[in-house]
Amino acid sequence: MSFADAAQVRSAETSVPAPREQSPAAQDAVAGLVEVERATQALYEVVDGLDHAFLRGPSRLPGWSRAHVVTHLARNADALVNLLTWAKTGVEHPMYPSAADRDADIEEGAGRPPQLLRADLDAACQRFAAAAHALPATAWEAEVVHPRTGVFLAHRVPWLRLRELWFHLVDLDAGVDFGDLPDHLLEAFVDDAVGQYADRADVPDVRVEVTLPEGRQRSWELTATSGPTVSGSAADVLGWLTGRHSGALLNGTAPTLPRWL
Repeated sequence: MSFADAAQVRSAETSVPAPREQSPAAQDAVAGLVEVERATQALYEVVDGLDHAFLRGPSRLPGWSRAHVVTHLARNADALVNLLTWAKTGVEHPMYPSAADRDADIEEGAGRPPQLLRADLDAACQRFAAAAHALPATAWEAEVVHPRTGVFLAHRVPWLRLRELWFHLVDLDAGVDFGDLPDHLLEAFVDDAVGQYADRADVPDVRVEVTLPEGRQRSWELTATSGPTVSGSAADVLGWLTGRHSGALLNGTAPTLPRWL
């Protein structure tokens, strides 16, 4: 299931139809923005309850406090605004000036008190929402560049933001786990995670069998060669694929995977 398919499922459940007069790319982007809004509200609910001591505590990401994660989510919103500006104007706007600048901004922002962290996060999320909703429908088909994965079409930007929001909500280690993600998105997230390992020589041969929330089974192979099988729920397998935690995989010995992203 693709993110677009997941969006159609969610739209059917919530009676939020994509505009028929728009292109498939624009419809996909609009559906993604609906999901981003829901995930942003979930993020606010968690972050609003974190005090100074908890924010300074370790997240699930090595070397990062929870304040680092919150700051990263703010800077990621701004970075994706750069891509939306690129799509709108045709003028190159990279996500970050450099990896060093990105890291420095996160480090600097992580030292702020909780009220400033929250204000920064809220302002960045609002900037992203404003830029996305102001984008002309045709601009969603423009090519932009991700610093790690290369050229892609702008209608994927909302889905990149959605992945950042849910995965880093888990990384905050503040009561949200992969099992708390919306059921209709889990298959798409697993599919996306598997896709990140494609064409990589350092990936072990392994077949992944997943039980989806509605009970349906689906399998993937991380390489062209079928290897041993590991299986589990979509939430647990997603945690393993993304390096967050091994989860309660039901069968097989889950091999160590290289860094996902």
